[in-house]
Amino acid sequence: MDTVTLVMVGLAIALLIYALIRGGGLAKDGVKLAGKTLWNTLPLLLAGFLIGGLVQVLLPPELIQTWLGEEAGLKGILIGCLAGGLIPGSPYVIFPIVGGLYKAGAGVGAVVGFVSAWSLWSVSRFPMEIALIDTKVAVLRYAITFLVPPLAGLLANSLARVVG
Repeated sequence: MDTVTLVMVGLAIALLIYALIRGGGLAKDGVKLAGKTLWNTLPLLLAGFLIGGLVQVLLPPELIQTWLGEEAGLKGILIGCLAGGLIPGSPYVIFPIVGGLYKAGAGVGAVVGFVSAWSLWSVSRFPMEIALIDTKVAVLRYAITFLVPPLAGLLANSLARVVG
């Protein structure tokens, strides 16, 4: 297990122990809610992992490396950003897909651009943002964040070369 997994498992165990000590059925209620969340998100998790795995075996690595690999440079970062901004989905779907692309040869910059664009540009959230906040605010936010994903991808490429 990696460090992040160990920390998360340790935190979960510590919180469970704390809930057991507090009593009153808190631990049982927490476990029930966790199970309900798992049950509700399980289809998304399975779909995301399946897509992530299939991306790795169905798309030829040469194709991914050509379009999204380190040698694709700015083009790869921009394609990653475009894909991230257009593909809807929750983290349960997106991160397995991105992980599959990375393992299949996508470059660090394209992956960082993809995730950044998904977070900031998501076209599927734009109508909701307009409806619930305001058109002016939504357009300004998109305009202000427009350069962030490509710049993040370029910076990630540069840092990856330095770090190794």
